[in-house]
Amino acid sequence: MTSPTPPAGPVLRIGNASGFYGDRFDAMREMLTGGELDVLTGDYLAELTMLILGRDRLKDPGAGYARTFLRQLEECLGLAHERGVRIVANAGGLNPAGLADAVTRLADRLGLPVRVAHVEGDDLKDRYPDSLAAHAYLGGFGIAACLSEGADVVVTGRVTDAALVTGPATAHFGWGPGDHDRLAGAVIAGHVLECGAQATGGNYAFFDERGTTRPGFPLAELHEDGTCVITKHPGTGGLVDVGTVTAQLLYETGGARYAGPDVTARLDTVRLTQDGPDRVRIEGVRGEAPPPTLKVGLNRLGGFRNEVVFVLTGLEIEAKAALVRRQMSEAFAKSRPAEVRWDLVRTDRPDAPTEETASALLRLVVRDPDQEKVGRVLSGAAVELALASYPGFHVLSPPGKGTPYGVFEDVYVPHGAVDHVAVLHDGRRIPVPPAHDTLVLEDAPQPPLPGPPLAAEPTRRAPLGLVAGARSGDKGGNANVGVWVRSEEAWRWLAHELTVERFQELIPESRQLKVTRHPLPGLRALNFVVEGILGEGVAAQHRFDPQAKALGEWLRSRHLDIPESLL
Repeated sequence: MTSPTPPAGPVLRIGNASGFYGDRFDAMREMLTGGELDVLTGDYLAELTMLILGRDRLKDPGAGYARTFLRQLEECLGLAHERGVRIVANAGGLNPAGLADAVTRLADRLGLPVRVAHVEGDDLKDRYPDSLAAHAYLGGFGIAACLSEGADVVVTGRVTDAALVTGPATAHFGWGPGDHDRLAGAVIAGHVLECGAQATGGNYAFFDERGTTRPGFPLAELHEDGTCVITKHPGTGGLVDVGTVTAQLLYETGGARYAGPDVTARLDTVRLTQDGPDRVRIEGVRGEAPPPTLKVGLNRLGGFRNEVVFVLTGLEIEAKAALVRRQMSEAFAKSRPAEVRWDLVRTDRPDAPTEETASALLRLVVRDPDQEKVGRVLSGAAVELALASYPGFHVLSPPGKGTPYGVFEDVYVPHGAVDHVAVLHDGRRIPVPPAHDTLVLEDAPQPPLPGPPLAAEPTRRAPLGLVAGARSGDKGGNANVGVWVRSEEAWRWLAHELTVERFQELIPESRQLKVTRHPLPGLRALNFVVEGILGEGVAAQHRFDPQAKALGEWLRSRHLDIPESLL
């Protein structure tokens, strides 16, 4: 593992063993033992994770990285060394230098001659002192510099998820900043890999067509021209087909231009073809110069929140809910929290065979900068109603003292505002120059759509999900919902039927929000971005599904008139 970087071979095999902090612990071993690999990556960071790590570091300045990664290496570092597999992970979080030191100590203890490098420069907290964590999204050239100098393990802080693939590919093939198409191909491969089993049948809309209980993790066979094949190790569960790859391509994206610090990849140029069982070829990807600015994620504490869920059973659900709201409003008269939100969830049904199915849930969520206003005030008021409210009064659990919640915001800085540095095992520091060739990001032109269905035909009122798949996710306070179909006939119908107006009709929650539709004809897909639906981000827990993970499934469950020929 400590030999210099080998000459570029025809294929670079890059696998993924983690899609989030808390993913399957055994995945690293499974990927190292399941088949051939050159590089194994792990994505441990998300907007919420950075907040959690920031709070960890308040308690312990030596913390701030994903400790699970160290435990995985305890079992697998020797295996990676034996097989010549390099490891690249963003598990460094807020403290990549601290994690690099810990990995070095681990290697020494295990008697392994492993070179550990790390990437610095993303931490901009000094620039934003009021934040708990402030980190720029770096690209892959720092990772590439570490690998080109012989690193066996590279840990980073905040880099783009795709940088875990573009970095190794750049080092292996010798790409430069101007190789936009090649870099864009690697970005697309990285985006497919970054969420682990979501590319191999996990969280897949059509999961029941080829059921599996334990999907394997994905890998990309990347070529020098930027094309790749997405696959998985032989004998592992799940599936890789055009549908699973399409679903992941749409996840947490916006328009046709998918911008990053190294390149802007054009999603509207992606071509997918089935290349055999569990093999999908990605080609045709075009790239453009990156934007002149880098995204910076700011995490701060927004205040304190608390909640209580009242259980309303049987008859007169609406009247019972109204009574509780009046009683709690009176209790808040002297000290009202800054934000009070009520949601009545009608899980009840008439003449129910069980008490649970006869019950609705009334959720009260309060927020305030003062913990006292969401703690003792709320808990006291709710508990005091136990013998003085609606018949059958009870709550799912008594409210506590209130917990802090986080707020996420993204801002942008020039590339030159960040000191991107590759720090090698021997202490040498290699500066990574900022991008010089940049292009201001603009919306891509609207692509031509297929003609509408040629003639009217019988329709049936049915769920959208009988025809279309969907995957949704979060970006700060916004959510995206990618919707795709699997035939040209269905695409001809979807492209004209699922307009912004129809989307807002099916998702009432979005009617007062800005919704933008981005057609991607090459994927037979529409990508909807709903601005502000998640409030101040996942950590603020603004809504029932704070990361919009199931927003796409809600959309698929809604009924509309669908041509019978598609059903």
